[in-house]
Amino acid sequence: MSSVPVSFVMDRRLADPSESCLVVFWAAVPHQLVASRATHVHWLHVPFDRFLAWGLPRSLLARVLSGVPVITPPARTDASDPATDLAAGDDELLHIAMLEIQARVRRPAIAAVGDPVHRYSGDDPALRQVVAMAGHIAHHFREPITVADVAAAASVHPTCAMTRFREVVRTTIGDYVRLYRLAEARRLLVTTDLPASQVAAAAGFGSVSRFYRVFTDARGTTPARFRHDRGARTPLDTIEAPGL
Repeated sequence: MSSVPVSFVMDRRLADPSESCLVVFWAAVPHQLVASRATHVHWLHVPFDRFLAWGLPRSLLARVLSGVPVITPPARTDASDPATDLAAGDDELLHIAMLEIQARVRRPAIAAVGDPVHRYSGDDPALRQVVAMAGHIAHHFREPITVADVAAAASVHPTCAMTRFREVVRTTIGDYVRLYRLAEARRLLVTTDLPASQVAAAAGFGSVSRFYRVFTDARGTTPARFRHDRGARTPLDTIEAPGL
């Protein structure tokens, strides 16, 4: 929640919400705040299990779980500030704040709102190149991908690509690819009953052994346990990621 404009690199585009909007995204998908004139930005982490328990419309869940941010319209001027209620330390105010946030998240599913993200067309060459590289990764993380491939998408030398990417996104290209693959694996484990071998292949890990090793190192649990803890065949099992 922000009171003035901020910009995020996310997916293949730049999210650029207006004032007082609520930006909803799955934090498992790589993202980075790259520009902000905000003096007050409130970050709220909703546990994944609680988010799923909200029973949001399938179209909205598909968008969020596929890595596309949802940016709600600005809050009404007469609306209370959930951040104030969350910080009050009162259980009832906390409950009210969460209900208000859930209502704002639900609203785009029935409201006619435009696409809140757009392709970057500004004149900052570094940001333009990083958005192009992030976009290439978002489209191709399921395939074998190299730094040279990512650099070519932005028409820069691989060494320059690695430096620019780390300066803006604050992580390496390799780690960014890994985070995308982990997010896709988690989505498939929660929303389908695909066997581990197919999840590994669909998320771009190449082999089941590598998938288990990377997933366990990152999550502190195995893919099988992660799926079991969230219940096999959740109500989301027919959801497919929308075309990107």
